Amino acid sequence: MEYILDQINQWIKQFLIGCINGNLSGLFDTVNAKVGEIAADVGKAPADWNAGVLSMIRSVSDTVIVPIAGMILAFVLTYELIQMLTDRNNLHDIDSWIFFKWAFKSLIAIYLLTHTFEMVLAVFDVAQHVVEGSAGVIHGTTQIDVTAAIGSLTASLEEMENAELFGLCMETLLIRFTMNIMSWCIFIIIYGRMIEIFLCCSIGPIPMATMTNRDWGQMGQNYMRTLFALGFQGFLILVCVGIYAVLVQAIPTAANLHTAIWTVAGYTVLLCFSLFQTGSLAKTFFNAH
Repeated sequence: MEYILDQINQWIKQFLIGCINGNLSGLFDTVNAKVGEIAADVGKAPADWNAGVLSMIRSVSDTVIVPIAGMILAFVLTYELIQMLTDRNNLHDIDSWIFFKWAFKSLIAIYLLTHTFEMVLAVFDVAQHVVEGSAGVIHGTTQIDVTAAIGSLTASLEEMENAELFGLCMETLLIRFTMNIMSWCIFIIIYGRMIEIFLCCSIGPIPMATMTNRDWGQMGQNYMRTLFALGFQGFLILVCVGIYAVLVQAIPTAANLHTAIWTVAGYTVLLCFSLFQTGSLAKTFFNAH
């Protein structure tokens, strides 16, 4: 009877050890893949990321938004002319030069409106150049390999009791589930930023139609600040990944694999939290709201 109980106990131990090794094997593969894709994705201009979507956005902007922006521009220019006339002592002191000034501002406003899409793409080209330049400085692998550590771990697992092995099995299962959630969070952040960029590109002509008026121009100025914030958000994302890469390199040297795994999980959660903050942080830097 005691022999049968020992065999059952040994089978349970081997089963738990196999579960723990299975949970650890490929634990960080999904996160490794997503983090490795970040530098490539944030360094892409909208046309490089998806030319088909950009073409659709441009078509919608030209056919739907530009006519509305044209009406807004007509109102803004009319308001500008009235404002320029009334500013000169309520029409009692009028110089002919103000009409040349108004015509010049009108030409600039029309040029900005008709070339909005090119200017928007130019902003992201500048941001892409910054990201590509920083990628050459921020280097380091984010790959986390626990395979080598599993071999040495098996011997120490054999010395543990079944209750402790069961707790460790539940722990590694929880971390594995958490890592899958983290990989999806990274996916949402990167793709969400690109979708936000396309949305800003589509609505661009309307705020740009207000740029030449000092009362309405805040709309266009804030729009430009938002564009730069979105562009340089990619740089902040890359910095976060660089910090993460430096931190995780020290993990495989940890003597306690239990501590190492939880530390990497903590760093990964911190990475996701930092990535979520890059958007608001970039808008704060550029005073966009």
